[in-house]
Amino acid sequence: MIRQTARDRIAHDLTHRGVSAWLLAGAITAFYLALYYTEFFTGVAKAVGLDSKWTLYGLLYTLAVVTGGVFMIRRYRHNRYQVVRTSVVMAVQTTLAFSVPQILKMVHQPEYYFSYLWPLKLDYGTPGYLFHLPLGYILYSVVGSLILVPLAAALFGKRWYCSWICGCGGLANTAGEPFRHLSNKSSAAWKFEKFSIHTVLGVCLLLTGLLFATYGAGNRYPMLAKYTYEYQSWYGFIVVAMLSGIVGVGAYPIGGTRVWCRFFCPMAALLGLTQKVGRYRITVKDNMCISCGMCSKYCEMGIDVRSYAQANTSFTRASCVGCGLCAEVCPRGVLRLENVSRPAPQERLVQIAAAGR
Repeated sequence: MIRQTARDRIAHDLTHRGVSAWLLAGAITAFYLALYYTEFFTGVAKAVGLDSKWTLYGLLYTLAVVTGGVFMIRRYRHNRYQVVRTSVVMAVQTTLAFSVPQILKMVHQPEYYFSYLWPLKLDYGTPGYLFHLPLGYILYSVVGSLILVPLAAALFGKRWYCSWICGCGGLANTAGEPFRHLSNKSSAAWKFEKFSIHTVLGVCLLLTGLLFATYGAGNRYPMLAKYTYEYQSWYGFIVVAMLSGIVGVGAYPIGGTRVWCRFFCPMAALLGLTQKVGRYRITVKDNMCISCGMCSKYCEMGIDVRSYAQANTSFTRASCVGCGLCAEVCPRGVLRLENVSRPAPQERLVQIAAAGR
């Protein structure tokens, strides 16, 4: 009994920004710093028979997703949506995001990660890398990024990628599950989110445009080409290394699991803009909310879901990744994730009444 109590205290400290949470955040940050800026893990990789530190990292990342996924499935085994979603996340990570690229290397093909698309993976939408790939890879990259991404977001919301496919979201929704409630729910965080995520998307779009403009014309515009490649280097350092890795994962025990996805990911920004004009929404049952606040507490994107439920208002938020935990934890079944072509009659009446005020 005493041992169980001690374990509970440690778990509470770890998941409520206690000393152990800060220590874990420091350890994760130190791991990423060593991974990016030292060759320590190169030696470790060689010692265990792997070809590079990035293969080792991919293996560790996949193990974290699978282990966390098993925990998620056991915890939410009564919820079919969570079981299927988590199973897909685990399958995509172990195949498209790890095994397939390693097999491609073994057969002397480009190490291509089919679960990543531009603008999340900047290289897959830039000519210097893209046009050196075999034709099939080029077609997959272009069609996936320019057609599949926006079309699927319009039909199903950004959840099809952010909560079912993406490795960043995959880690957040599996190994990061114990920290999801730590997301910042303040209006200041929401205002910063709108500014920061669209700024990164704008920077990404500008950089992509410059890379296409200078491709094959570097000799005619040497200074433009020079500054463009410096710009790309800084983007890689700040956005890819610092924000997606060091800050994005290192902040799990302190700021919740979606710091990268919520504030900085260009793919999330693009999908969110499409989601706002698409079919996806969270519908609310009238006069059922008891204001317990569980939906807002467990929203990993910091959305104040309770305020919509209290107002009997179905809604679509650009930041919502459709994880479905708000609906799962609601004790009265008030919330439902839906893909509909037009508002339900109940929702339409609410909109008409609001317009008449």
